[in-house]
Amino acid sequence: MQNRTLFDSYHLKALSLKNRIVMAPMTRARALQPGNVPSALMAAYYQQRASAGLIITEATQISPQGQGYSWTPGLHSAEQVEGWRLSAEAVHRAGGIIFSQLWHVGRMSYAGFHEDGKPVAPSALAPDAQVWVVDEQGKGHMVDCPQPRALEHTDIQQIIADYRQAALNAINAGFDGVEVHGGNGYLIDQFLRRTSNKRTDEYGGSLANRIRFAQEVLDAISDAIGNTRTGIRLSPFITQRGMNDPQVTEAILALAAWCEKKGIAYIHLAEADWDDAPQVPADFRETLRATFSGTLIVAGNYTLNKVDKLLKAGLADLFAFGRPFIANPDLPYRLRNNLPLATISDPATLFGGNSAGYTDYPFYKTDET
Repeated sequence: MQNRTLFDSYHLKALSLKNRIVMAPMTRARALQPGNVPSALMAAYYQQRASAGLIITEATQISPQGQGYSWTPGLHSAEQVEGWRLSAEAVHRAGGIIFSQLWHVGRMSYAGFHEDGKPVAPSALAPDAQVWVVDEQGKGHMVDCPQPRALEHTDIQQIIADYRQAALNAINAGFDGVEVHGGNGYLIDQFLRRTSNKRTDEYGGSLANRIRFAQEVLDAISDAIGNTRTGIRLSPFITQRGMNDPQVTEAILALAAWCEKKGIAYIHLAEADWDDAPQVPADFRETLRATFSGTLIVAGNYTLNKVDKLLKAGLADLFAFGRPFIANPDLPYRLRNNLPLATISDPATLFGGNSAGYTDYPFYKTDET
């Protein structure tokens, strides 16, 4: 335990990772239009970053209903599957491993994406939040999320089926596995929290009921593609978007206990990463580790010193980096050799656009791949 480092190889079930560095999922909004189809440019972007032990793609909607932002890719049409095949094959050619992050935004959406103008959610409660959409002139801007409609029981069953099919599509496209996005105020997170879930049926109220939807989604996916290729991302200490529920940690730990029994490959914690963000309590980390013996991935502005402490304590196994991977396609090389990190050159290129601010960031050494 004491000798483990970020740069050691790691076995994620049957997969052998070259290091413990994960490229975190980051929305970049460059899918081809119409159809939200992944592109060759996206494949080049992921291939450049294949020195990560594991790449988790940007969030990818499982259905048209699951979309919340403009120009984000899907995984529900034949064209989208073939588009994603470019990325999976490119990463594999470069010796990398790549998972698809499956996404349904729930109420975090734009009225224009829905025929009736209504996103869906556990309950008809609007979030205090905005989403990024592109107008008819091609300009991106933030718009308020409307009040959603509450999901009917048949809707819930259809969404579970959509998750299952998207997972099968991911494997068909060549991905090594999938990560279910269960955090950051999106649909699964909305079911977990009392602030967004006011249902009185079997999907709301009690703790057991509030985690039921997540369980049924994971059940459907893992039964279709295998539990060793199924992970989930959760965000217990993120409170924005009208999601501040102090008891959500109880739901997270109850779900983690279920994931332990199910043999889910990993739990990925999205931790708050702004400057004065709340710290994750040590007792939560310890309880989670005692509850779940599978792989724990953590993401949240990690430094090498913080990585070292959690590794030595056995409280995390893999460490995800987001924004540093944007400007540093060779991030593992730079971290290993204590080299300076480049910074994002133009924030306007984060969402939407072409290769500028996307695939044009240089490697520290031109021969580094």
